[in-house]
Parts: sequence; C-alpha cells; structure tokens
Amino acid sequence: FTFDEKEYTPYFPNPYATLPVLTKKGDIILLPWGRRQNQKGNLPAGGWVRLESIKENKWQKYFAKPVRLPIQRFAEKDSSGKAHWFDLQHGQYIQGLVARYDHEIRIYIVTVTPNKPNAIHDRWPRILSLPSY
Repeated sequence: FTFDEKEYTPYFPNPYATLPVLTKKGDIILLPWGRRQNQKGNLPAGGWVRLESIKENKWQKYFAKPVRLPIQRFAEKDSSGKAHWFDLQHGQYIQGLVARYDHEIRIYIVTVTPNKPNAIHDRWPRILSLPSY
C-alpha cells in the first residue's frame, strides 16, 4: 500500500507491521497489525479474525469496529511458502476490525472461507465493494 507517498509491504511476522485504516472522515491512519504470541498486550494473538467469530459477538468485549483497509493488493503463501499476489479492483477494499483494550489498539484482517475449490488457504481476506451510484 502507499502512505505518505511511500510504498509499504507489511509482513505479519514483523512485530512493527502496520496496516492502513480509512477513517470515517476519509483520512488514512496506520495501526499496529494484530499481536504476535510473544508481544506484550491483552488483545488476542494473531492478525486475522474469522467473520463467524464477529457474528458470534466474540470480539464485542474489545469494542471492535469494522473498518476499510485501502490496500491495492495482498499476498498469500501456498503450502511451499511461495507468495502469490492478488490485486483488488477499483472500489474494492479488505475489511478490517479495530479492537481496543485499555490503551491498546490493533487492526485485524477479517477472513472468510473462500468459495474457490483451488484456494491456497481455508481463510481468505474478506473483500467488499463500495456501493456504486
């Protein structure tokens, strides 16, 4: 993604990884992407959240809010560790979830079960489209 005219390629293993979040005012802010097992904090470890767990109110205690991640493309690694890049179309975005615990704020990527038989993983980022007028 591009932020302040710089290109960023965040990788979850990096404990300083951030993701862009589109605010209601239309600004873009960077938030820490999830929490690694060895990182201090009280929010759940990991960088992803299943849509089903949101619907089951499992994230309600973290004051979770859905947000848009203005990302143009993302990568998924296959079973051999090779990265495959996927481009989003104009008007599409990845859904994120902002979670809070005291002063800790983190962004998680919302995932769904892919509807493709040849999917690389059993989880896929939830891609939504802006309404067209």
